[in-house]
Amino acid sequence: MTMFTAEILALAEKIIREFSAEELMVSTAESCTGGLIAGALTEISGSSAVVDRGFVTYTNTAKMEMLGVQEQTLARFGAVSEETARQMVHGALFRSRAAFAVAVTGIAGPGGGSAEKPVGLVHLAAKSRQGALMHHKMLYGDIGRDKVRLATVKTALEMLLALK
Repeated sequence: MTMFTAEILALAEKIIREFSAEELMVSTAESCTGGLIAGALTEISGSSAVVDRGFVTYTNTAKMEMLGVQEQTLARFGAVSEETARQMVHGALFRSRAAFAVAVTGIAGPGGGSAEKPVGLVHLAAKSRQGALMHHKMLYGDIGRDKVRLATVKTALEMLLALK
C-alpha cells in the first residue's frame, strides 16, 4: 500500500526508467517532505540503480552538518528560503555520487507560518553536476500538511525530469 498518487508514481517510474538507461544517479535533500521524495523513487522497482542517497535534514543543525548549509545563510534568510534550498541542493549533489540532486525546504503546516512565509510556502532547487540549476518558489496554500508535502514531491520529481 502506498500513500503516493498515481501521478507521483508515474513521474517516479519515468525518472527510474530514463535515468537508469543513462546510468545517472540522483540524491535528495529534504526538510518539509521528510524523505518522501526518496520514498516515492524507491517505490519503483529498479530504483537502486538510480537513487544514490537521501538526506533528511529537518533541523538547521542537520542542514549545516550534513549538507554544508552556511550558518550565516540560515541566520540571514531562514531555513525556508531560496538561498537555503540552493545550498542544500549543492550539498546533496557534491556529498554524493549523483549526477542530479533535488532539495526542498518549506512550511507544510498546519502551524509555523507567518505573513512573510505562509503555510504552504516551499522552496525547491534542482542541480546537475554540469552546473544547471533550477529554483521554484511554490505557494501551495494552506491546503493541509499531507497535500503540501505530496504537492512538493510532485514538483520535485518534475524538476528532476526537466533538468535532465
